[in-house]
Amino acid sequence: MEIRVLKYFLAVAREQSILGAAKYLHLSQPTLSRQLKDLEEEFGKQLFIRGTKKITLTEDGILFRKRAEEIINLVSKTETEMSSLNNDISGCVYLGTAETENIDIIAKCIKKLRTSYPNIQFNISSDDGEDVLDNLDKGLIDFGIILCPFDKSKYHYITLPSKDIWGILMRKDSPLAKLDYITPKDLLDKPLIVSRQVPTASEIRDWLKIDLDKLNIITYYNLVYNASILVKNNIGYALTLDGLIDTSDSSIFTFKPLYPKLDLEINVIWKKYQVFSKPAEKFLNELKKEIDTEF
Repeated sequence: MEIRVLKYFLAVAREQSILGAAKYLHLSQPTLSRQLKDLEEEFGKQLFIRGTKKITLTEDGILFRKRAEEIINLVSKTETEMSSLNNDISGCVYLGTAETENIDIIAKCIKKLRTSYPNIQFNISSDDGEDVLDNLDKGLIDFGIILCPFDKSKYHYITLPSKDIWGILMRKDSPLAKLDYITPKDLLDKPLIVSRQVPTASEIRDWLKIDLDKLNIITYYNLVYNASILVKNNIGYALTLDGLIDTSDSSIFTFKPLYPKLDLEINVIWKKYQVFSKPAEKFLNELKKEIDTEF
């Protein structure tokens, strides 16, 4: 299996057409068809369903696309790191982060680093904690910024100076908006929009003191912006972190903290025995200096 063929496969999966992918790749249609047939024979799996109007992926093809994308991304990251192994500090730092207001400290590091090393770039992906850990383990990112528990024997980490506060995002005209804080009892009969991390978040379960299935959870979300649109349309109340959505005087939203107060540490983590590129080393050093300044 060659990287070139993986790129062919991904092009066909994207274009849903042998002809369209062949034009994109500047290949003849018979050549591309033969490469795909050889790939299927190599794995002994049918990857495509060849329809009259378009090509779709089989279940094996869907899995293979995910793995092919991971491989291509890892190859690209490796090429970037190898190209930076010279006297010029250039290349890309790969970050995976959960949604947190404390990304602000990362932004400060990026700004300072770019001033000193303008050839350093950053690739930032927003995911929940489990996806961040998965990408870190696969070598697709250099650092993860997470709020969830993690295996401290497996990773090095730096705890950021500020904590994130759990609470409820709601419209200012909502019945709960008159309260100063939200208790578990306040949520029992309310339609809730909940982060998909909550079912595995022991601190939330401990705070609620009741099973999640006793709550009126109408949907789970990954990114809080999407949850805020549901709140805006009076669909429910979003259990989320403070500072992620505008709640200023001009906003239709307000945020009420939980009581008893529930806050979370934010950690920047990386794999033990990680071999960093020069840009990643510079970022880590800048982050340590920034945290020393904050403290």
